Amino acid sequence: MRVISGKARGTKLNSIDSLKTRPTLDRVKESLFNILQKDLEDTIVLDLFAGSGALGIEALSRGAKQAYFCDSSSESIQVLKQNLEKTRLLDQAVILNKDFRKGLQELREKKFDLIFLDPPYKTDYVINALEDIISFDLLKENGKIIVETDEEERILKSFEAIKSIDPYDQRKYGRVTLVFLKRRK
Repeated sequence: MRVISGKARGTKLNSIDSLKTRPTLDRVKESLFNILQKDLEDTIVLDLFAGSGALGIEALSRGAKQAYFCDSSSESIQVLKQNLEKTRLLDQAVILNKDFRKGLQELREKKFDLIFLDPPYKTDYVINALEDIISFDLLKENGKIIVETDEEERILKSFEAIKSIDPYDQRKYGRVTLVFLKRRK
């Protein structure tokens, strides 16, 4: 795992040795950030279910102004801090060692341009997180949410229940699907 582009380009990131985490593959991350590149400059990013922080760190490296990282695992937070120090991006980061619902509640006063949701697969965390993001009005008007999943049909079907969010794109990379969401106009 490495930072692909930007000011921390090439930095190898530490990963978490656990079956509970699943880092985003470099090829998926590279494709994702090629799609988002024009939308990153001076943005505020939330990396929910951050793990090692690879998505938020990549966003910071490519020009995001600030990134919030939230993860409930103390081990993940420790690795995340090491990665932020390695990339010299710690001063642009806010780290929350909390369950995602408590983290979202704490962030009620914030607005994000970009939110990454990469929760453990086979959970309803995406839906719960989206409900809270909408309820707390955390997404800026032109903001985007990117969901990483291996259950695209189940996830897409569940979005139908959330009336204020629309999927506008999806990309499949092997088992992984990235679903892009925005506010309904």
